[in-house]
Amino acid sequence: MGRRAERELQAIRRDLERTPGRRRARPRANYRRRRLALATAAAVVLLAAGLMGSAIAGSGAKRGAQDSATATAPARVTTHTNGSQTPPSRQLKPAAAKPILTVSSLSLTFEEPSTPEIATGRNALGQPVRTLPTLVLYPSEHRRGAATPARTTPLQRYPLIVFSQGFDVAPTVYGALLHAWARAGYVVAAPTYPDTDATAPDTISPGRLYEADIVHHPADLRFVIASLLSASSNRHSRLYRLIDPREIALIGHSDGGEVTLAAAANSCCELPHIAAAVILSGAELASFGGSYFTQGSPPLLVAQGTADTINLPACSVQIYDAAPQPKYYLNIPNAQHEPPYVDPGPMRTGVIRATVAFLNAYLKRRTAALTALAHGGPLPADETLSSGPTAPALTNTTVTGTTTLTTPVTNTVCPGA
Repeated sequence: MGRRAERELQAIRRDLERTPGRRRARPRANYRRRRLALATAAAVVLLAAGLMGSAIAGSGAKRGAQDSATATAPARVTTHTNGSQTPPSRQLKPAAAKPILTVSSLSLTFEEPSTPEIATGRNALGQPVRTLPTLVLYPSEHRRGAATPARTTPLQRYPLIVFSQGFDVAPTVYGALLHAWARAGYVVAAPTYPDTDATAPDTISPGRLYEADIVHHPADLRFVIASLLSASSNRHSRLYRLIDPREIALIGHSDGGEVTLAAAANSCCELPHIAAAVILSGAELASFGGSYFTQGSPPLLVAQGTADTINLPACSVQIYDAAPQPKYYLNIPNAQHEPPYVDPGPMRTGVIRATVAFLNAYLKRRTAALTALAHGGPLPADETLSSGPTAPALTNTTVTGTTTLTTPVTNTVCPGA
C-alpha cells in the first residue's frame, strides 16, 4: 500500500478513536473524501498487482493461443460509486485439469510365518515362511500433459480387490480382467498361492503342483490383505494411502473361487468386513470344514458357463441358491471352464461388464448399471444376469467337442477343479 493510502487509513483510525462528541463535530464530507481516496488507492494497488501477475504468467510454460491471450490481458477492476470493487474475473484463471487414470503395476513378495511342514522357504532369519508373490495393479493419477504419473499422495483411496487364481493357472493369464478392474478404479492384487502355478518360484520343490494345499489358501489370503493394508499405511510404500480399508472385495476363479467363497461365507475361515465377493465357476469345498452361509455372506455374484465340464453348472447353482440376498447369477451360454475369463472375445467382455457393474454397486454405491443388467440389459455374448431367490432354469446346451449338459445336473458332486 502507498504512503498516501497509509496516511489516509491512519487518519480514519484516529477519527474513529475520538470521543463520539468530537467525531460528530467533524465535517462528514471530509470523512467521505478519505474513504473514497482509500478505495481509489486500493484499486490502484490491485491493478498493479494484476499487471505484475499477468507479466509473470506470460513468461511461464507454454499455453494454447487462447490461454496465452487471456493470461497476458490486464485484470479489470471496476470501482463503483459506493467505493466497492469487483474482483478480477475468475474466467481469467485456467480450469484445473482433471486427473487421468492409468494403470500401474507393482510386484511384491509377502513372507507369511509358517510351520515347517507347509513352508515354501525361509526368510532372512532362517524362519519358515510361505512365500506369496503378489502382482498389484492400481490406478495412477496424473494431470493432462504430464509425462509420467505424479508420485504424490493420491487424490482418493480406491477399493481393494484380491483375486485368487485357478489351479495350475498363473495370475497373469487373467491379465485382461485384472487391468479392466484397475481401470475401473480399483486396486487389484493377485497373489500366487503355493503349489498352484508350476512357473512360480518355489525354494523347496521347483515346479511342484499340489492341489491339496488349497486348504491353507484362505489363511494366505488373509495374510495378503493384512500386508496390503499395512503397505497402504506406510509412507515409504508406493501403495501409501491408496487403499480404502473399508471397501474390500474378493474374486476367484475355479479353485480360487473356492478359496474366495470360503473366505467370504464359510465359518471355517470367514474374513470380516468383506464388502462383496465374485465366484467365477467355483464350488463349495468340503475340505475346508466349517459350514457355508450359516453366518450370512456379503453381496455375491456367481458366474458360470453352461458348457463347463470341470466345474459343473450345478456347483454354481448350489452356491447361489444357498446364499442370502443380495445375490446375482451370471449365466454364460456355451461357455467352458476358462475361456470366459482368459480368452479375448464377447464372453470376456460380458464378464468384465457384469463384474464392474456389480463391484461399482456394492463398493462405490453406483447402482444404475447393475440394475439395468439385472432387468435384461444387453450383454455381448447373450449372457443373462438374474437376482431371484434361486438360479434360473437353464436349457440343454450342446457344444462341439464337449459333453451335452442339462441344468440342473443330476450329478451334484462338486469337487471344484
